[in-house]
Amino acid sequence: MAKISSLNVRVVEGRALPAKDVSGSSDPYCIVKVDDEVVARTATVWRSLSPFWGEEYTVHLPLDFHHLAFYVLDEDTVGHDDIIGKISLSREAIAADPRGIDSWINLSPVDPDAEVQGEIYLAVQMLEDVRGRCLRCHVLKARDLAPRDISGTSDPFARVFWGSQSLETSTIKKTRFPHWDEVLELREMPGAPSPLRVELWDWDMVGKNDFLGMVEFPPKVLQQNPPNGWFRLLPFPRAEEDSGGSLGALRLKVRLLEDRVLPSRCYRPLLELLMESVLQPAEEDVSSPLAVLEELTSGDCRQDLATKLAKLFLGQGLAGPFLDYLTRRELARTTDPNTLFRSNSLASKSMEQFMKLVGMPYLHEVLKPVISRVFEEKKYIELDPCKMDLGRTKRLSFKGTSSEEHVREASLGLLMGYLGPIVDAIVGSVGRCPPAMRLAFKRLHQRVEERFPQDEHKDVKYLAISGFLFLRFFAPAILTPKLFDLRDHHADPQTGRSLLLLAKAVQSIGNLGQQLGQGKELWMAPLHPFLLQSILRVRDFLDQLVDVDGEEEAGGPARALVPPSVTVREGYLLKRKEEPASLATRFAFKKRYFWLSGETLSYAKSPDWQMRSSIPVSHIRAVERVDEGAFQLPHVMQVVTQDGSGTLHTTYLQCKNVNDLNQWLSALRKASAPNPDKLATCHPGAFRGARWTCCLQAELSAAGCSHTHSAVTLGDWSDPLDPDAETQMVYRQLLLGRDQLRMKFLEDFNMDSSPEADMEDSGAMEGACPDALAGQREAASRLLEVLEDLNRAHEEFQQQEQRKAVSGPRGP
Repeated sequence: MAKISSLNVRVVEGRALPAKDVSGSSDPYCIVKVDDEVVARTATVWRSLSPFWGEEYTVHLPLDFHHLAFYVLDEDTVGHDDIIGKISLSREAIAADPRGIDSWINLSPVDPDAEVQGEIYLAVQMLEDVRGRCLRCHVLKARDLAPRDISGTSDPFARVFWGSQSLETSTIKKTRFPHWDEVLELREMPGAPSPLRVELWDWDMVGKNDFLGMVEFPPKVLQQNPPNGWFRLLPFPRAEEDSGGSLGALRLKVRLLEDRVLPSRCYRPLLELLMESVLQPAEEDVSSPLAVLEELTSGDCRQDLATKLAKLFLGQGLAGPFLDYLTRRELARTTDPNTLFRSNSLASKSMEQFMKLVGMPYLHEVLKPVISRVFEEKKYIELDPCKMDLGRTKRLSFKGTSSEEHVREASLGLLMGYLGPIVDAIVGSVGRCPPAMRLAFKRLHQRVEERFPQDEHKDVKYLAISGFLFLRFFAPAILTPKLFDLRDHHADPQTGRSLLLLAKAVQSIGNLGQQLGQGKELWMAPLHPFLLQSILRVRDFLDQLVDVDGEEEAGGPARALVPPSVTVREGYLLKRKEEPASLATRFAFKKRYFWLSGETLSYAKSPDWQMRSSIPVSHIRAVERVDEGAFQLPHVMQVVTQDGSGTLHTTYLQCKNVNDLNQWLSALRKASAPNPDKLATCHPGAFRGARWTCCLQAELSAAGCSHTHSAVTLGDWSDPLDPDAETQMVYRQLLLGRDQLRMKFLEDFNMDSSPEADMEDSGAMEGACPDALAGQREAASRLLEVLEDLNRAHEEFQQQEQRKAVSGPRGP
């Protein structure tokens, strides 16, 4: 049995931020931290006091995280960035509402004394002798302390208080992982029993010492269960300071998902019911798990569920029948073909998530070259006369103000220069489209043609496919490339406008020209001849796309979403040379191009270099951040591997920014997740100058001084399939409809099973024949029985955990 935990975080926007620049504005960005570790950084929104980010992250976490924090900063070209404010949310506050947090929250000022992190290891004894009671506090070590000095380290010492007495340890210089191993003894003074308080401070030669955190234990704990183990450092207790909105506010959406995943055997009956659902008639189905789920879910919950269901059926080799089942249900209740798949139904969301799961490499191959050109060239493109900046061309060319016609012609030429290659890439991509997508589109094409066979509806079968492929896949990726991993950052306003025009054009092509020339955007008319020509090519493309033989294998074993040989991440990194001999740090790192697949982490001098070196993914034992102080460089990570003889080797790699670092950490941890013998601890520093820069230990083989974080990853399309976790989420959603299902099919039947009572049933049961009603009741009864069995299994495992639970702190 395992426990899973993930945070869904969306940084939507800010408002009323204070101006930090002399221009009267700010250049804000947001940093997201989980327990003081940066997990994401938004793009910078230039010259704005009301920035819109709209960035969303899913972070897979260990269950014992404590708080989530958002810091808003003003980016400065010269000097350090200015801190505007922060928002801190405890795990308890996030978990209080299962729906999560969705609100505006005021920023608070950042208090250095409250910015504490790390843990301390203590062993306390209460002793008595002829002189009275004595408290013996063994201060062993601390880890992951906050860096207070400019070097990225601290000079920590501990101060112990008991009653009116206090003692201090020695100061350990230049480390966030001090080892004291000192015993401090304090005698009890007359009076009421006193608590024990241990404070950590950073010693400074000039000025006052900096606070690093504290722990406190009441007299009752000291007497009955003396502390012995690791304890999390806390800030000084103080009332939360309310800025009254003077620092502005953020709109945040945060939801915590935590659950217990049972052994696979417990999910087998529900999994079988789900698989059976997609192979039965869909139109009149009202009692299968999928029919119940479709009726229960909406909004963000429906999108999460669609993702889990798509992954679950992909793993079982039944993605095609699953999508076909939902398509048949959607078609059965659609009378107007113009509304087909236009809502965010479970069918629409499932197909959308399915395309992202299996088609992201295809999307990158088709769109990335042109999207990269748009970002790099930064051309001014505008067709709307109401938005044209005619003075802009004067500033750029120094030849006087251009006319509106001149700007339109120049923009049209640039837009065609991007749109042409995009259309060429799409219509020429039939052979590169994943077979699973082509088969799904083939079934969709057939079902729509069967439902709307009339001549006046001959385009509907094309619109159904292009509505998904163009309107829900290609166009959104062009509009917001960062959300589809096509770029590391959001576009600036000028580039964003170019992308919007391109997305509108692709959307018009996807609509097969149905709304061309209609509406308010008549200024798009110069593009119409090209769009009409492209629509003819797209029809041929769609015909070729569905002209595919073969069927998806049904009911096979769970398999990888991404084949092991497929590259899941690539790009330039700086690699530290093995054993650099007396080289300055910056010369010890060399630029190399890296490829990561499920099998190897390989690298070469450039992407087209023939000779490659590689590290087997199966050899990876840890992937962790490295402190800046280790090499005086930011954004460095380490990949710890183990060779056949059991010897550990560390490869140090520097990324270009914090988001690049987080994405590489996440990708490497996912790729190496199945590996055995993972390291529980490691050194966040480097072994230089005959000692570890982090904990100052002199032995190369010394045990790691910090926990590893193999469970912390970013959720994305390449997340591995996990049928047990996916079925568990489906079970939780079905529980919400258990009472509704029982009332609808069982309770009325038990009260009055006569034919007259059957005829009085309403809703989906109205007009159904007795045999059909009996079948529905039988299916509902079977589903309720499976849910009850799973509920009992959860209760039994919970009771086992409670019996095994041992109170007290963690050991070293």
